[in-house]
Amino acid sequence: MIVFYAGLFLLMLALFLFWQSGRTQKAAGLPGGRVIYTDTHAWGKVEKPLYDSGLGLTGKPDYLVEKNGRYIPVEVKSGHAPQAPYDSHIYQLASYCLLVEKTMGSRPPYGIIHYEDRDFAIDYTQELEDALLDILAEMRRDERREAVNRSHESGARCAKCGFREVCEQKL
Repeated sequence: MIVFYAGLFLLMLALFLFWQSGRTQKAAGLPGGRVIYTDTHAWGKVEKPLYDSGLGLTGKPDYLVEKNGRYIPVEVKSGHAPQAPYDSHIYQLASYCLLVEKTMGSRPPYGIIHYEDRDFAIDYTQELEDALLDILAEMRRDERREAVNRSHESGARCAKCGFREVCEQKL
């Protein structure tokens, strides 16, 4: 009889832990599926970044989730969600989608941007990919330019810039 109760207890404990793990995954903004990659440092060693030599592009999504044979990149942002995701966040996620396609041979149908209080599923369309490739090409052209003018009027942005010490246009 003790063996029966011990087995029943272990079964109930396993069901509770399975249920709790699902709640934790949902709270983290992850879709259902198997987490195959993480760059959150919370689970130990950081995974190797995704890289495509043809584009000269490297990136590390916070999570990659395998769902029905597809890989879904998830980018976690701190803070509350804006009304709509910022363009920079969308293009960062699109970069991860492009890298997943190039390195894993499977095009993600979408990616997820997770904020504290809201998630956005961003469709990885051909239009978004084309816009991303245009931005990457513009960045490559800017790398070869002798001078690139500041593209903003934000003092806060300037104050946090890594090039502030050598910038001739700082605010």
